[in-house]
Amino acid sequence: MASTEPEHERRDDEGAQAGDDEDTGAQVAPIVKLEEVAVTTGEEDEEAILDLKAKLYRFDKDGSQWKERGAGTVKLLKHKETGKVRLVMRQSKTLKICANHLVISTMTVQEHSGNDKSCVWHANDFADGELKAELFCIRFGSVENCKTFMEMFQEVAKSQKKKEENKDASAAAGLLEKLSVEEEKSEDKAGEEVAATSEGDKETKSDGKPDADKKTEPASSA
Repeated sequence: MASTEPEHERRDDEGAQAGDDEDTGAQVAPIVKLEEVAVTTGEEDEEAILDLKAKLYRFDKDGSQWKERGAGTVKLLKHKETGKVRLVMRQSKTLKICANHLVISTMTVQEHSGNDKSCVWHANDFADGELKAELFCIRFGSVENCKTFMEMFQEVAKSQKKKEENKDASAAAGLLEKLSVEEEKSEDKAGEEVAATSEGDKETKSDGKPDADKKTEPASSA
Protein backbone atom coordinates (compact mmCIF):
# COMPACT_ATOMS: atom_id res chain seq x y z
CA MET A 1 0.00 0.00 0.00
CA ALA A 2 1.41 3.33 -1.00
CA SER A 3 1.98 5.83 1.74
CA THR A 4 -0.16 8.91 1.66
CA GLU A 5 2.61 10.94 3.31
CA PRO A 6 4.34 13.26 0.88
CA GLU A 7 7.85 12.25 -0.20
CA HIS A 8 9.54 15.47 0.90
CA GLU A 9 7.97 15.33 4.39
CA ARG A 10 9.32 11.81 4.89
CA ARG A 11 12.79 12.96 3.89
CA ASP A 12 12.60 15.92 6.30
CA ASP A 13 11.54 13.69 9.20
CA GLU A 14 14.33 11.22 8.53
CA GLY A 15 16.86 14.04 8.33
CA ALA A 16 15.62 15.56 11.57
CA GLN A 17 15.89 12.20 13.37
CA ALA A 18 19.39 11.71 12.06
CA GLY A 19 20.34 15.20 13.16
CA ASP A 20 18.98 14.62 16.66
CA ASP A 21 20.89 11.39 17.12
CA GLU A 22 24.14 12.66 15.65
CA ASP A 23 26.88 13.67 18.13
CA THR A 24 29.66 15.71 16.59
CA GLY A 25 31.85 15.53 19.69
CA ALA A 26 32.65 19.23 19.44
CA GLN A 27 33.30 21.13 22.70
CA VAL A 28 32.34 24.76 22.95
CA ALA A 29 34.50 26.76 25.36
CA PRO A 30 32.83 29.59 27.31
CA ILE A 31 33.57 33.05 25.96
CA VAL A 32 34.10 34.55 29.43
CA LYS A 33 35.56 32.61 32.33
CA LEU A 34 34.05 33.66 35.66
CA GLU A 35 36.22 33.21 38.71
CA GLU A 36 34.74 32.29 42.08
CA VAL A 37 34.66 35.28 44.40
CA ALA A 38 34.37 34.98 48.16
CA VAL A 39 31.53 37.15 49.44
CA THR A 40 31.67 38.48 52.99
CA THR A 41 28.73 40.00 54.82
CA GLY A 42 30.55 41.24 57.91
CA GLU A 43 28.43 38.89 59.99
CA GLU A 44 30.87 35.96 60.03
CA ASP A 45 31.85 36.49 63.70
CA GLU A 46 28.25 36.95 64.85
CA GLU A 47 25.28 34.72 65.47
CA ALA A 48 21.67 35.70 64.85
CA ILE A 49 19.55 35.61 68.00
CA LEU A 50 16.57 37.11 66.15
CA ASP A 51 15.57 37.01 62.47
CA LEU A 52 12.21 38.44 61.36
CA LYS A 53 10.67 40.00 58.28
CA ALA A 54 9.46 43.58 58.68
CA LYS A 55 9.20 47.05 57.16
CA LEU A 56 11.31 49.88 58.55
CA TYR A 57 10.58 53.62 58.71
CA ARG A 58 12.58 56.60 59.93
CA PHE A 59 11.20 59.91 61.14
CA ASP A 60 12.10 62.84 58.91
CA LYS A 61 12.51 65.87 61.17
CA ASP A 62 12.51 68.34 58.30
CA GLY A 63 9.26 67.07 56.84
CA SER A 64 7.80 65.98 60.19
CA GLN A 65 6.71 62.66 58.76
CA TRP A 66 7.63 58.98 58.62
CA LYS A 67 9.57 57.81 55.56
CA GLU A 68 10.05 54.20 54.52
CA ARG A 69 13.62 52.88 54.70
CA GLY A 70 12.92 49.47 53.25
CA ALA A 71 11.25 46.08 53.64
CA GLY A 72 13.30 43.02 54.44
CA THR A 73 14.81 41.08 57.31
CA VAL A 74 15.74 42.54 60.69
CA LYS A 75 18.34 40.68 62.76
CA LEU A 76 19.85 40.96 66.21
CA LEU A 77 23.42 39.74 65.88
CA LYS A 78 25.54 38.79 68.89
CA HIS A 79 29.32 38.89 68.55
CA LYS A 80 30.90 35.56 69.50
CA GLU A 81 33.82 37.11 71.41
CA THR A 82 32.73 40.49 72.78
CA GLY A 83 29.09 39.59 73.41
CA LYS A 84 27.97 42.93 71.95
CA VAL A 85 24.68 42.89 70.03
CA ARG A 86 23.81 45.01 67.02
CA LEU A 87 20.64 45.46 65.02
CA VAL A 88 21.01 45.01 61.27
CA MET A 89 18.26 45.23 58.67
CA ARG A 90 18.67 44.67 54.93
CA GLN A 91 16.25 45.10 52.04
CA SER A 92 14.96 41.83 50.64
CA LYS A 93 16.24 41.94 47.04
CA THR A 94 19.10 44.42 47.01
CA LEU A 95 20.41 43.51 50.51
CA LYS A 96 21.04 47.23 51.04
CA ILE A 97 21.45 48.07 54.72
CA CYS A 98 18.51 49.96 56.18
CA ALA A 99 19.65 50.01 59.80
CA ASN A 100 22.92 49.18 61.54
CA HIS A 101 23.52 50.07 65.18
CA LEU A 102 24.52 48.59 68.53
CA VAL A 103 21.88 47.79 71.11
CA ILE A 104 23.09 49.44 74.32
CA SER A 105 21.82 49.59 77.88
CA THR A 106 20.27 53.06 77.58
CA MET A 107 17.96 52.07 74.70
CA THR A 108 14.26 51.45 75.15
CA VAL A 109 11.66 50.22 72.68
CA GLN A 110 7.94 50.85 72.96
CA GLU A 111 4.78 50.09 71.05
CA HIS A 112 3.81 52.62 68.41
CA SER A 113 0.59 54.36 69.40
CA GLY A 114 -2.39 53.13 67.45
CA ASN A 115 -0.70 50.07 65.93
CA ASP A 116 0.06 46.95 67.97
CA LYS A 117 2.14 45.51 65.11
CA SER A 118 4.65 48.38 65.25
CA CYS A 119 7.18 49.72 67.74
CA VAL A 120 9.60 52.66 67.92
CA TRP A 121 13.05 53.39 69.38
CA HIS A 122 15.93 55.89 69.18
CA ALA A 123 19.43 54.90 68.04
CA ASN A 124 22.72 56.27 66.74
CA ASP A 125 22.61 54.54 63.37
CA PHE A 126 25.52 53.82 61.01
CA ALA A 127 23.61 52.55 57.96
CA ASP A 128 24.74 55.48 55.77
CA GLY A 129 28.41 55.25 56.79
CA GLU A 130 28.24 57.89 59.51
CA LEU A 131 26.59 58.05 62.92
CA LYS A 132 23.18 59.69 62.86
CA ALA A 133 20.62 60.04 65.60
CA GLU A 134 17.49 58.38 64.23
CA LEU A 135 13.98 57.65 65.41
CA PHE A 136 12.96 54.29 63.92
CA CYS A 137 9.60 52.63 63.55
CA ILE A 138 9.34 49.00 62.50
CA ARG A 139 6.17 47.20 61.45
CA PHE A 140 5.71 43.44 61.48
CA GLY A 141 3.21 41.16 59.84
CA SER A 142 1.76 40.00 63.15
CA VAL A 143 1.34 41.13 66.73
CA GLU A 144 3.30 38.08 67.91
CA ASN A 145 6.39 39.03 65.88
CA CYS A 146 6.24 42.58 67.19
CA LYS A 147 6.09 41.35 70.80
CA THR A 148 8.95 38.93 70.15
CA PHE A 149 11.09 41.74 68.77
CA MET A 150 10.34 44.07 71.68
CA GLU A 151 11.01 41.41 74.31
CA MET A 152 14.32 40.40 72.75
CA PHE A 153 15.37 44.03 72.27
CA GLN A 154 14.69 44.85 75.93
CA GLU A 155 16.39 41.65 77.12
CA VAL A 156 19.53 42.53 75.16
CA ALA A 157 19.56 46.08 76.55
CA LYS A 158 19.35 44.72 80.11
CA SER A 159 22.13 42.20 79.48
CA GLN A 160 24.37 44.97 78.15
CA LYS A 161 23.67 46.99 81.29
CA LYS A 162 24.77 44.07 83.47
CA LYS A 163 27.95 43.72 81.43
CA GLU A 164 28.70 47.40 81.87
CA GLU A 165 28.08 47.14 85.64
CA ASN A 166 30.36 44.11 85.88
CA LYS A 167 32.98 45.91 83.84
CA ASP A 168 32.78 48.95 86.12
CA ALA A 169 33.00 46.73 89.20
CA SER A 170 36.06 44.95 87.80
CA ALA A 171 37.68 48.27 86.97
CA ALA A 172 36.98 49.57 90.48
CA ALA A 173 38.38 46.38 92.02
CA GLY A 174 41.48 46.68 89.86
CA LEU A 175 41.93 50.29 90.90
CA LEU A 176 41.61 49.41 94.60
CA GLU A 177 44.08 46.59 94.18
CA LYS A 178 46.52 48.94 92.48
CA LEU A 179 46.12 51.50 95.25
CA SER A 180 46.69 48.81 97.88
CA VAL A 181 49.87 47.67 96.16
CA GLU A 182 51.11 51.25 95.89
CA GLU A 183 50.33 51.85 99.59
CA GLU A 184 52.24 48.71 100.54
CA LYS A 185 55.19 49.84 98.46
CA SER A 186 55.05 53.28 100.09
CA GLU A 187 54.95 51.75 103.56
CA ASP A 188 57.87 49.45 102.71
CA LYS A 189 59.83 52.38 101.35
CA ALA A 190 59.07 54.48 104.43
CA GLY A 191 60.20 51.60 106.65
CA GLU A 192 63.43 51.29 104.70
CA GLU A 193 64.06 55.03 105.05
CA VAL A 194 63.44 54.89 108.82
CA ALA A 195 65.78 51.92 109.15
CA ALA A 196 68.46 53.70 107.12
CA THR A 197 68.10 56.81 109.31
CA SER A 198 68.47 54.73 112.46
CA GLU A 199 71.62 53.08 111.13
CA GLY A 200 73.02 56.52 110.24
CA ASP A 201 72.37 57.81 113.73
CA LYS A 202 74.13 54.83 115.24
CA GLU A 203 77.19 55.34 113.06
CA THR A 204 77.32 59.06 113.94
CA LYS A 205 77.16 58.31 117.68
CA SER A 206 79.82 55.65 117.33
CA ASP A 207 82.24 58.04 115.56
CA GLY A 208 81.78 60.84 118.12
CA LYS A 209 82.33 58.64 121.21
CA PRO A 210 85.76 59.17 122.94
CA ASP A 211 88.05 56.22 123.02
CA ALA A 212 88.23 55.25 126.69
CA ASP A 213 90.84 52.56 126.09
CA LYS A 214 93.32 54.97 124.53
CA LYS A 215 96.24 55.65 126.93
CA THR A 216 97.93 59.02 127.24
CA GLU A 217 101.70 58.78 127.24
CA PRO A 218 103.55 60.87 129.81
CA ALA A 219 105.49 63.83 128.48
CA SER A 220 109.25 63.28 128.31
CA SER A 221 111.42 65.28 130.71
CA ALA A 222 113.88 67.75 129.31
